[in-house]
Amino acid sequence: MYKHRFNLPLIALAAFGFGLSAAPAAFAGDNLLIHRVQEERGMNLPARGMSMAQVESRYGAPQRKLSPRGGDSKKHPVINRWDYSRFIVYFERSHVIHAVLNTPAGNNTNPAAVN
Repeated sequence: MYKHRFNLPLIALAAFGFGLSAAPAAFAGDNLLIHRVQEERGMNLPARGMSMAQVESRYGAPQRKLSPRGGDSKKHPVINRWDYSRFIVYFERSHVIHAVLNTPAGNNTNPAAVN
């Protein structure tokens, strides 16, 4: 019974130490996200609710229009994605639901490879 009392402080210290070593990685990720959000705010991205025609009229033709996804039920509406050189626009049916920067990290560059 007394053996376990001496191990608790060691376990707590070890857990605390591991938490500190992981902290810099978390802060680095937070900094990247903050930088991306600030950069998006500074850009003139398509606004939520704009129609496809309004987006194309204002920003020109996209470099690529991906095949629509979804549409198999009311719970899964048709989602379209248009790729521009600096940003990506997501549409639900024919209206913007979100626009994001096209990051050079590689997570937005080859959507055809994702099933």
